[in-house]
Amino acid sequence: MSVHRFTPDGMLQPAPYHHVAVGTGTRHVHVSGQVARTGDGAPVAPGDLAGQVAYVLSNTAQGLAGAGATFDDVLRLTFYVTDWEPEKLGAFMEGVERATQELGLPQPMPPASLIGVDHLFEPDVLVEVEAVAILD
Repeated sequence: MSVHRFTPDGMLQPAPYHHVAVGTGTRHVHVSGQVARTGDGAPVAPGDLAGQVAYVLSNTAQGLAGAGATFDDVLRLTFYVTDWEPEKLGAFMEGVERATQELGLPQPMPPASLIGVDHLFEPDVLVEVEAVAILD
């Protein structure tokens, strides 16, 4: 495997993601910000953060697969969530758990950041995720 994920002693534990990923390989895969839209652009789960989180992770899995990668190859995820406040963490994690069950995502997840933003490119888009992976 080209990615080794871990959380060193002294770092926040438990966490739903590893804090460190070390990748070895030569092919870098960058999946652009994925949102809750179908292939024809139709919105998915309007107003439902959990539903949108699950869908963006599914879209990310499709992008990775197109490059011959899976979530096992992911070094890092960056989530952007509109109007973030701590009370939204439950719905956010519900979406992650839903995607984990449906897609078989690794647990803990790859290193991840969640960044609160005022808005994204359309008013109905509540979350966007970017992924970076590496392949042998």
